[in-house]
Amino acid sequence: MSKTTTIEDVLVDIEHLDIEDQKYIVELISKRLIDKKRKEISLRAKEAEKNYKKGNFKKGRVEDLWEDLDG
Repeated sequence: MSKTTTIEDVLVDIEHLDIEDQKYIVELISKRLIDKKRKEISLRAKEAEKNYKKGNFKKGRVEDLWEDLDG
């Protein structure tokens, strides 16, 4: 049977590391999150571009778009 690692387990393990290693982990996770967000934005932009090329978009004033979303 495999052991499931919880966030609390990970945090306890990290607390046992020296401060420099803890800083490195924070930096590493931060950079990975930024990269993941960047990839998600890129995918959304590509999807938006495809929709634009297909003509699947609406244009108008912000108020019109909000009204369309509410309706």
